[in-house]
Amino acid sequence: MTETSIISIRRARREDVAAIVGMLADDPLGSARERIEDTLPQSYFDAFARVERDPNLQLVVAVDGEGTVVGCLQLAVLPGISSQGGSRGLLEDVRVAKHCRSRGIGEQLVQWAVAEAQARGCMLVELLTHHTRVDAQRFYERLGFARSHVGMTLRF
Repeated sequence: MTETSIISIRRARREDVAAIVGMLADDPLGSARERIEDTLPQSYFDAFARVERDPNLQLVVAVDGEGTVVGCLQLAVLPGISSQGGSRGLLEDVRVAKHCRSRGIGEQLVQWAVAEAQARGCMLVELLTHHTRVDAQRFYERLGFARSHVGMTLRF
């Protein structure tokens, strides 16, 4: 068993975008979607600005004791009519830097997001994970998430 890392969780800043994109690209699925270059494409910074302005979205990072970004996730609060008008929390882009995995950082991020969703009146929290991410599925089940839907995607 590994020791749990001490981290802080804060809203992401523009200067965190490169670290976030680096974590998103650090696996076979992400490397096919993301563009890692000396200078990140402006599209990432434009997307960050849109997320930052939206009161229903929170992009957060996990920061270690030295100030290094070692994890991230996005929480979307989705208002709806279903469930008696209850909102739902949607977790997206949960990532931990490869060299920091198995230290409890992902668990701390997800627990933060669940608590934040509850504080914002959500009736449930849900997420999607790719069917090939077997380790991620075990991780989420360990945290109490249950398989409940079949996800479908239409890419453009």
